[in-house]
Amino acid sequence: MKRQLIFILIMFVTATGIACLPCFAAYKRTVFYPMGTGDVTGLYYPVGGAVTRIVNSTLRTKHRVRLSVLSTDGSVSNINEVINGELAFAVVQSDRQYQAVNGIEDWKEKGPQKDIRAMFSIHPETVTLVVAVNSGIKSILDLKGKKVNIGNIGSGQRQNSIDALTAAGINYQKDISAYSKKASKAPRLLQNNTIDAFFYTVGHPSGAIKEATTGKRKVRFAPLTNIETILDKYPYYTQYDIPYKLYPHVVTRSRVKSFGVKGTLITHKSMRPDVVYTITKEVFERLAEIRKQHPALESLTQEKMLEGLSAPIHRGALRYFKEKGFVLEKNNQN
Repeated sequence: MKRQLIFILIMFVTATGIACLPCFAAYKRTVFYPMGTGDVTGLYYPVGGAVTRIVNSTLRTKHRVRLSVLSTDGSVSNINEVINGELAFAVVQSDRQYQAVNGIEDWKEKGPQKDIRAMFSIHPETVTLVVAVNSGIKSILDLKGKKVNIGNIGSGQRQNSIDALTAAGINYQKDISAYSKKASKAPRLLQNNTIDAFFYTVGHPSGAIKEATTGKRKVRFAPLTNIETILDKYPYYTQYDIPYKLYPHVVTRSRVKSFGVKGTLITHKSMRPDVVYTITKEVFERLAEIRKQHPALESLTQEKMLEGLSAPIHRGALRYFKEKGFVLEKNNQN
C-alpha cells in the first residue's frame, strides 16, 4: 500500500511538472534587465518608469526582454553598477558620465571607464538651492556657518553642490556644517529646523521641492554666484533658470540663475545592440506619450535628447540615429 502511494505521488509530481514545462520555458525565455534610477522622490525614478512602460510591450514581443525599475543612490553608484554588470541600464547625470569616461573625480583612482555607452538624454536638471527664509540666507554667499545638506555620497548632486560652493569661495568641509542625506530627507530636515538649506540637482517640477515649499517654514530659492566661471571650467554644465512659478508657495518671485546638467540613459558596451536599438526607437518615436508621463518632460524634443552625450554612443542607439539622419556632436561612437 505504501509503495502504491509513493508511485501515485511520483506520477502526480511528474505529470504536473510536464504540464508546467511550457510555463517554465516561457519564464526562462524572458530576460529581466534592471534599470537604475535614483531616489523615489526625484525625477529619475518616474522617468525610468515612463521609459519602461513605453518600451516593455515591444521588448517582450520582439526580444523576450523586460525592463524593471530600481530606486538607487544615484549617478555614481549607477555608473559603477553598470560597469560591474549589476545594472543593465541607468539614468545618470551627464557630468558624472563625462567624469567616469575621462577617469576623473570619483574615478580618478580607477582610471577612464571605457565600457560606458550613452543612449540618449532625457531632461535638464538644475542645481537648486532651497533655503529657509528665517535663516537669513539670501544667496549662496550667506551659507557660511550654516547647516546645509549637500547630498548623499554616491549621488551626482553632491559634486554639483561642491562645485557651486567652491565657485562661491566656500569650503564645504570647513565653512559649513555639511549634511550628507538623500534628497528625499532634506525637505523634512528643513521644515523641522535641523538644517538651514539644501542643494538638489533635479528636474522641475520636483516632488521633494514641492514638499519643502509647502510647509510651515517659509522658503526661497537662493541664487548662485560665479556661474560663468563654472561654465568655463566644466564643459558638461549649462546655464539654467529655476522655474519658480511652478512652486506657488515659495517666497521667490523673480528670476533665479543657476546651472545644471542633463539626465542621460546609459548602458554597457556589451549590451545587445538589438535591445538598445528597440528602446531608442520606441522612446524617440513615441515621444508624445513620454511627454505625458511627467510635467518635467513636457518640453522634451528629439533634438534635446541628443545633447549631453558625454560618453561614446552605443552602437544600437547609433544605428537608429543614422537611420533617421540625426546630426550628432560626436559621430565616431560605437
